[in-house]
Amino acid sequence: MPKLGKKLQEAIKQVDKNALYEPIEALELVKKVAPGKFDETVEVAFRLGVDPRHADQQLRGAVVLPHGTGKTKTVLVFAKGDKAKEAEVAGADFVGAEDLVEKIQGGWTGFDVAIATPDLMGLVGRLGRILGPRGLMPNPKTGTVTFDVGPAVSDAKGGKITYRTDKIGIIHAPIGKVSFDAQKLAENFKTLADTLVRIKPASAKGQYMKTITVSSTMGPGVRINPSKI
Repeated sequence: MPKLGKKLQEAIKQVDKNALYEPIEALELVKKVAPGKFDETVEVAFRLGVDPRHADQQLRGAVVLPHGTGKTKTVLVFAKGDKAKEAEVAGADFVGAEDLVEKIQGGWTGFDVAIATPDLMGLVGRLGRILGPRGLMPNPKTGTVTFDVGPAVSDAKGGKITYRTDKIGIIHAPIGKVSFDAQKLAENFKTLADTLVRIKPASAKGQYMKTITVSSTMGPGVRINPSKI
């Protein structure tokens, strides 16, 4: 087991591992104990009472955080004609079609979000093996396959995040930076939490929100009381 650094050891001592904190208290503590010398990302992990082996309990989607994530995303759009112009006006970093497919097939993946118009998905589908494992494949469920490319680009630039349950029913997502005001982090957290509550599968049995943990990139986890959601 690797030896923990002094700063992390001190941070761990300030967190009561048996306590269930109010959301704002937890986020204030995460900010206080963050040990990094850089502006760490604040992340949340929801362990949900779902069984991802069943298709109707595989949660996946996107939500726009009111205060963004603190990270400027590089957006690529597969579009032609007027839709390509719309993407450029909205601030897309890369816009194209066959040229971008060829570039990506050559090994380039210098972007954070890929958006495509539905008519080009046959072309973009060739990139499934490259973009799929990286979580970059456009998908209707996350709003990245759409003819409304302008709003999609604006959302991606403005704080839109995607989420999905992993194999054991946990959703991990960034909700901001340590430098954010705790209230803004709390509002981002609430937006995501409310979304997950709203899309609870009808077939999910028992307690839905099992555990909620927030942490900074290098800091210890702080547990939030699920009953407060």
